[in-house]
Amino acid sequence: MKLWDKTKDILVVMGGPSTEAEVSRRTGAAIAQALVEGGYKVTTLEFNPRTFLNDIQKVQPQVVFNALHGKYGEDGAIQNVLEMLGIPYTGSGPLASALTMDKVISKRLFVQSDLPTAPFSIYRQEEEMEMIVADILERFTLPVVIKAANQGSTIGVSVIHEASEVARAVQDAFKYDPWIVVEEYLFGDEFTASVLNGESLPVIQIVPHSGVYDYASKYTAGATDYLVPAPIDNSLQVQLQELAQQTYRLMNCEGVARVDFMTDEKGNPFILEVNTVPGMTVTSLVPKAANAVGMDFLTLCEAILSTAGCQKL
Repeated sequence: MKLWDKTKDILVVMGGPSTEAEVSRRTGAAIAQALVEGGYKVTTLEFNPRTFLNDIQKVQPQVVFNALHGKYGEDGAIQNVLEMLGIPYTGSGPLASALTMDKVISKRLFVQSDLPTAPFSIYRQEEEMEMIVADILERFTLPVVIKAANQGSTIGVSVIHEASEVARAVQDAFKYDPWIVVEEYLFGDEFTASVLNGESLPVIQIVPHSGVYDYASKYTAGATDYLVPAPIDNSLQVQLQELAQQTYRLMNCEGVARVDFMTDEKGNPFILEVNTVPGMTVTSLVPKAANAVGMDFLTLCEAILSTAGCQKL
């Protein structure tokens, strides 16, 4: 691993106006603290889309560590600006970020590439609510998963058990995006497999105490058990890591990416989504996976930083 020159100025960008801003601030603060303790020159910037171009030209960093979750940070927006300015940055490029952030496009790509993903249907906000609800109830057996197309951290996601709850869940998801994805609910276990600079990290099994891995389960310390390495047979471990690698390559990801999975009742894995700026907080999954192979948090940050660059897809 080629280490970044410690004399160069690193800017950690975080926060912003998205629904994931608070998580992003925690991620950015953890990264900045680790790099400073490691002897790096670090500045942090609270992201404001209206002033970002002026802000970054004032700071004039030599590299940007992208800790911006959700809108602007994972959809290709900040990546395009940095490409235009010629400033190296961590993580995936503009197109890869946009593809992975959009669940409508990514689900279609999974299907076209013969990668397993839960059966799904896509709806637009301009469609009649009654028609959407009727179609969902006709296509799917309850429970069903309803999610906004462009959100992370399980924001805008509902697991619906009663037909009477479908309309409300659809309306809630449309608050976050004009497109929604409805998926078959899988009665299996939840896993995540991270890929760091093209190499697989150990698979983690996610066991929320509430039974649902929602926002509270993700970001409340002690609310979820993370089993790493996952207590599964070697064949499933290898299968999940291979699927994560295939997904990473399909989307042209760079740096670190996390691929989330659910299994069905027979233990068959299905891809849920890809995260190109995964959390780096105390409860986050990528640091846990890295730690399982002896990689401390600073070394993980350095590994992500080592592939910073421009001219990414």
